[in-house]
Amino acid sequence: MARPLLTDDDIYLFNEGSHFQLYDHLGAHPRDGGYHFAVWAPSAKTVSLVGDFNGWNPEATPLEPRGSSGIWACFVPDLGRGEIYKYRIVSQSGEVLEKADPYGVHHETPPKTGSITWDLDYGWGDDEWMASRGERHNHRDRPISIYEVHLGSWRRVPEDGGRSLSYRELAEPLAKHCVDHGFTHVELLPIMEHPFEGSWGYQVTGFFAPTSRLGTPQEFMHLVDVLHQHGVGVILDYVPAHFPTDAHGLGRFDGTHLYEHADPRKGFHPDWTTYIFNYGRHEVRSFLISSASFWLDRYHVDGLRVDGVASMLYLDYSREHGEWIPNEHGGRENLEAVHFLRRLNEHVYGRFPDVQTYAEESTAWPGVSKPTSVGGLGFGFKWDMGWMHDTLGYMERDSIHRRHHHDEMTFRAVYAWTESYVLPLSHDEVVHGKGSLLGKMPGDDWQRFANLRLLYAYQWATPGKKLLFMGGELAQWGEWSHEGSCDWHLQGEGLHGGVARLVGTLNHLYRTEKALHERDLDPEGFEWAVIDDHENSVLAFLRKAADGSPLLAVFNFTPVPRSDYRVGVPVGGRWAELLNTDAETYGGSGMGNLGGVEASAPGSHGHEQALALTLPPLAAVFLRPEPA
Repeated sequence: MARPLLTDDDIYLFNEGSHFQLYDHLGAHPRDGGYHFAVWAPSAKTVSLVGDFNGWNPEATPLEPRGSSGIWACFVPDLGRGEIYKYRIVSQSGEVLEKADPYGVHHETPPKTGSITWDLDYGWGDDEWMASRGERHNHRDRPISIYEVHLGSWRRVPEDGGRSLSYRELAEPLAKHCVDHGFTHVELLPIMEHPFEGSWGYQVTGFFAPTSRLGTPQEFMHLVDVLHQHGVGVILDYVPAHFPTDAHGLGRFDGTHLYEHADPRKGFHPDWTTYIFNYGRHEVRSFLISSASFWLDRYHVDGLRVDGVASMLYLDYSREHGEWIPNEHGGRENLEAVHFLRRLNEHVYGRFPDVQTYAEESTAWPGVSKPTSVGGLGFGFKWDMGWMHDTLGYMERDSIHRRHHHDEMTFRAVYAWTESYVLPLSHDEVVHGKGSLLGKMPGDDWQRFANLRLLYAYQWATPGKKLLFMGGELAQWGEWSHEGSCDWHLQGEGLHGGVARLVGTLNHLYRTEKALHERDLDPEGFEWAVIDDHENSVLAFLRKAADGSPLLAVFNFTPVPRSDYRVGVPVGGRWAELLNTDAETYGGSGMGNLGGVEASAPGSHGHEQALALTLPPLAAVFLRPEPA
């Protein structure tokens, strides 16, 4: 009989809510020629293991309780990798439940629901990346440009029934695409096992398993490994906000509301018809933080983006009066969720100081990306949903009306440094009838492409890390469908190819020009140059590196070219034109400043010297002073 993997200390810490490596102890683990199994089901009358290996006989392989911990365990000798199994739980009322392993590392491909005995052995080749990622790739002062990807629909195989690429098939082309376009990171929509493909992975049942739709755990490790070897970081979407009600999942796991709140006013999401975790339960906290730690530990992941944070923070989220229960102080804040998120971030940064966490939080909750020591939630970054909403709202307007909405583009400066922000143009903006980014742009086709180039230049110049959903770099016409593929036939074609080249140039400048990234999160790194020219719909600002060296970004949001447009600058001499989105290589008209402009008197905008610029139509120009 093999020694159990669970010590008394493990059980104590689990029940206390402070064991965050449960993936080493619960679930199915190969050992001594067999597998050790352990599962938490405190209200069960009996628990047994059923699977192909025992003919699905509920009497053949019983689990025994470990004291009063609520954990049941057993060892099955002579059991190999690849065996399908479930836990058969009989509740106190006699209800029979067959459940997938909450800690299973591999599951059957949906619609099948069994778990599979597996190991996580893999020979990693990313030592160089892992040793340097904290300073070179994930640091707050480094450029972070994220390519958001839904793996199942990034690229399909039309010759093979339109199937998705596997993890292994994705590895090299995805890495090459990111390198070619200059992205520093990919962010993957949830790859954790999920029963409903239409949830895009946001309704998770397997919190410790990559979906088997695309391959094995080792094949997903290979994908991460290859991306790292190409210098590309990997961020995973992580979903502790809710989970689906599927019978084989976590809901009513032992016949009681074990993982979720029993009262639907706290335990059920009306928007998504899913369960809400009971964040106040110690063992649930151990489970969720162990899941986050697992991906960072065993899969070498570089960051976690937590989805739906607002839905966790507010007890009245998407609820009417009388449909929610106030907290102990009578307020709407979910104090248990706040405690959980703080503990999650404290653990992640304590154990993995070279990674980052990102919050998708759509309200004005204070201190989302502030340390927990000063009352914050402790995230590294927060998605700036306000910037996304205001900027897209402005860009969707016909240029003749933009003069009346100038403040939509300048308002961000009021709050830009209250948090550490990521500027997202994400999947949420190109689904459900919203159209593609190109489709949102006004005007004829030429103006649509010019507006899109202008939007991207504005995003990359604005302080904050960058995120663009797949297909945006192709300027595809159609909105995203998880059942389809990116429009790869547009790659390199005409105006579409021009947008792709621009994205590559923007990422190159973002990575090489220190003024564009070193002080992303510091108000001293930003200065308005032109803020009040609403009549011409022109904006300009300076970005400054840590040593003070400036870069000027000027934006003309109308199709009317402007000649001799004076912008004050802090440094004399010649300023080189680094970027012009109206250049012919990007699909523009070729109007510009002939490579650079000499600063001269009279000055403007508080500076003694100014640049007399040509502003091309619907275009951005970036300039910096040439060395003396």
